[in-house]
Amino acid sequence: MSDELPTDYAGPAWGAHATAPADDTPVAGVRIPFAAPRAAARRRVWPRVLQIAAGLCALVVLYFLFSFWQVWSTGRSDQARTVDAIVVMGAAQYDGRPSPQLAARLDHVFELWSQGLAPVIVVTGGNRPGDRFTEAEASAAYLGELGVPESAIRSEGAGTSTFESLAGVAELLQGEGLDTVLIVTDPYHALRSRMVADDLGLQAYSSPTPTSVVTGANSVERQLGEAAGVAVGRVIGFERLDDLTD
Repeated sequence: MSDELPTDYAGPAWGAHATAPADDTPVAGVRIPFAAPRAAARRRVWPRVLQIAAGLCALVVLYFLFSFWQVWSTGRSDQARTVDAIVVMGAAQYDGRPSPQLAARLDHVFELWSQGLAPVIVVTGGNRPGDRFTEAEASAAYLGELGVPESAIRSEGAGTSTFESLAGVAELLQGEGLDTVLIVTDPYHALRSRMVADDLGLQAYSSPTPTSVVTGANSVERQLGEAAGVAVGRVIGFERLDDLTD
């Protein structure tokens, strides 16, 4: 037998001028996966995550816009009707005299009471440190000057927020067996006041004052704030919201 190699023999594949074949034998019994498939998987996941985040953001924006529309539309509607009591939400007072904002609410209350829509008026609002009078006291005095008898006025002068004032109103009226109320306030404030009263067990309607001094950009700004309050209050409850914003 000849010891000569075939003329086309190029030597071992792992010779000095060749590269050894890749060995995918598991190391210590564990096969090392390729990094490429994992990177590709991450590239597929991130677009999905971004899509979900964008969808959630869109839902939040739509929910806020819906709440804003409700605040706006409620402020433009009048639910005046016969009820057990008319409730006027407090606003600033100056040493016993209602501010123009509070006076506009009280003038509307007097008009509704004069129409015979309710035998009772409930005035609300506490005072700030240093004030000699509460908003409720200033409101009662103003209504008295307009001709409302003292016997027709109930006062809730302890509350310092919408929720606190209406909680006091609910306790006061329910103690007298009364539960239907017509809430008078500025248009931007009507929806939240009505929703809070409903949550507290009252059957509430709203009649925003048509002569509010809060107009223009100031009104829009307050409506945006109320829309946020309504949107959050629906989710966590208005009592919880009051605790967080106190």
